[in-house]
Order: sequence, then C-alpha cells, then structure tokens
Amino acid sequence: MPGARPEAGPEQIDANGKVTHIAEPTLTVIAPAIDRPNGTAIVICPGGGYVGLSRQREGFQYANWLATLGITSFVLTNRVGDFGHPAPLQDVLRALRLVRSQAAALRIDPTRIGVMGSSAGGHLAACAGTLFDHPSGKTGAPLDSVSARPDFILLLYPVITLEAPAAHAGSRQALLGQNPSRDLVQLLSAEKQVTAATPSTLLIHTQEDQSVPVENSILFFQALTRAHVPAEMYLFEHGGHGMGMRDHLGTASEWPKRAEEWLRARGLLTPTKSAH
Repeated sequence: MPGARPEAGPEQIDANGKVTHIAEPTLTVIAPAIDRPNGTAIVICPGGGYVGLSRQREGFQYANWLATLGITSFVLTNRVGDFGHPAPLQDVLRALRLVRSQAAALRIDPTRIGVMGSSAGGHLAACAGTLFDHPSGKTGAPLDSVSARPDFILLLYPVITLEAPAAHAGSRQALLGQNPSRDLVQLLSAEKQVTAATPSTLLIHTQEDQSVPVENSILFFQALTRAHVPAEMYLFEHGGHGMGMRDHLGTASEWPKRAEEWLRARGLLTPTKSAH
C-alpha cells in the first residue's frame, strides 16, 4: 500500500459505528443468502466528510438491504483525511479491481460491478466513475492492470464539486488541505471529469440538505446529460443530510424503492450465469 503508516495504530469505532484513525483500508463482504445471488456486486463508500466513516449507517445498513435484492456488497473502509488525496481514490479503485479480479470465485458478473456512496463517500464513488484510469489512482501493483471502471454508480446526497459556492468546505479541506492548487481542485471536482465513458448513474438528494447543497447532484446530472450518459435523479423535498434509511422523511424515505426500480430497469437484479 503506497504511503502506509504501520505506526498509526488501530482504527477507532464510536458508539454510532463511525470509524476514525484508519491506517489500513479493508473490504467487508456482505453476501446475499446462498440461494439468491444475482451476480451483481456493489462497492459501498460510507460518508464522513473525509475525517471518518459512517460505516454502520451508510455501509452495513445499505449492504444488508442490497443483500435482500440478491446483490453482493463490499463495504469499503478507505483511508481519509489522515492521508488525504490520493489515498481514498487508490483505495476505492483497488477495491473495484480486487472484486473484478475475483469475480468468478465470488459468483459475480465482472460486467455488473457498481459503486455506491453517501456524502463524502458519494464524492469518492463519483471520482471512481470519472477517474478510474487516472495515474494517481494506481498503486504500482499488478492489480493495476485490471479495469477499475465501475459499471454503474449510486450516489446519495453526494459531495461532487470542490469549487465554491456549492462545495462542502470540510470535505475539501480534509481531502486536499488548506491551500490546494487550482488544478487539484478541478481534478477532484467530479462534475468537471465526466466523459462519455462515465457509467450510468442514479442520484438521490434532498432540498433540505444544509450540509451538502443539492446543487452538487444537479451539477453532476447536468454533466452526465451533456456527455450523453444515462442518468436518473430524485430530488426530494424533505430529509436533511445523512438521512440514511430513516422513516418519517416524507417521500424521501422511499428512496430505496426508487433505487430498486432503477436497478431492476437496468437489468441488474436479473440473475446471471455467474451467480450459479
């Protein structure tokens, strides 16, 4: 692992399942019932502003829901602000390469591996979908020869731009430091990096989000539309930032149903031969 810090000590987990002091990235597999895998896999990037990871609420909770749809999930514990860029990008791309390289053993279709992220994890997932070939995301390992391009993306209240006025200042500072170069800000503003090769994307955000403005999702959707990338976006009235899968948020609480419909419409819930 580039930039490893073995002296950093063990990660810390608080009562709400938030993880900090991450010195070594890991993947936790949440597999569907043995009789129900459909061959689709998703690498999940929890949020946390690039200072920690909300691994329980925006990682394992999503994975357990996806398991009921037959999807095998991999919850990523990526390095965050203790390391800064490019460590998180290297970790998510390494995860995608690892899952794809082991697809046969995991009964996964190598053409149905997606990435999902919330908040700052949404930024990391969006970067995976736009910077999957970028040199800064490689580690120098033989695994670099495996494609890291996700086949689809799900983004929940994502940080997208690192430019004012819509940027989430905390995520930007944790990832890039106090005075990043203009080139680095542009590179890590995901809406600036969308091309025709960016995977199909589902975006979910709320008007009430006071932490990461809804403009983030709108900017990404507009960029996808310009690049003729299939995209769908749900902007709900209620539900603040970090809503997870809570009830009593009006129609926003129904976002998992909208996501299931999108996955089904794209054929991602139909079992493949890989699953058997």
